[in-house]
Amino acid sequence: MDGQHWEPLGRELSVLVSKEHHFSTDTILLAWFSQPKTGARCADLGTGCGTIPLLWCRETRPAHIFAVELQENACRQLEQSVLQNGLSGLISVEHRDLRELDAVKSDPKWQNLDCVACNPPYKAPGAGIVNPHAGLRAARHEETCTMSDIFCAARMLLRTGGWFFLCQRPERLCDVFSGMRAFDLEPKRLRFVHQRSGSTPSLFLVGGIRGGKPGGLAVEPPLYIESDLGGDSEDMKKIYGDYRENKK
Repeated sequence: MDGQHWEPLGRELSVLVSKEHHFSTDTILLAWFSQPKTGARCADLGTGCGTIPLLWCRETRPAHIFAVELQENACRQLEQSVLQNGLSGLISVEHRDLRELDAVKSDPKWQNLDCVACNPPYKAPGAGIVNPHAGLRAARHEETCTMSDIFCAARMLLRTGGWFFLCQRPERLCDVFSGMRAFDLEPKRLRFVHQRSGSTPSLFLVGGIRGGKPGGLAVEPPLYIESDLGGDSEDMKKIYGDYRENKK
């Protein structure tokens, strides 16, 4: 595949990326924000090249992670990453359409998950410039799944009290909150991401509880990507961990 190479993630982990399937700062932030506890059973919906499951394993050891991805070439990339990192018993690569997960809901191993995350397409249908490349278009526009599809899948997979995590652009905040509540995923954590102090937010991270009682939303301090002097902020240095050291 075009431009395939190994990208270090720190602590002797690496991910196979390509021009079509790679990761961004948003991916790293969501992996950090959604970090499951040791022994948790998890799923990452629309996992792409699988950076989020790999980063989860960098920090703790969940019991199992379902890495769900529609695009076959992304699944092949992730399968190589899982083998390379010796995680075959921990991460299962699931070449599936998240809109059709009803097919697995009767399987006990898929039921009552503790944590589900999704880095979704940011653009609603018909919004923004449409990328001519099918793979990139699917990653950026709600063509192969909508926000409601994601919420529906998360509700089905999670146990009562389990956590759902998402990142999205600020202009979609109302859509996300109303949609989460409609699917019994009560928002409980919210954090806005800014490029630097004084800038408007470019992203938000949200966490909700399946079956949670209404109210009690914790709005966490703003997260700044850059410090006032340039370079990574103190928050980002902690989030990146030893990833930056491996990049030097």
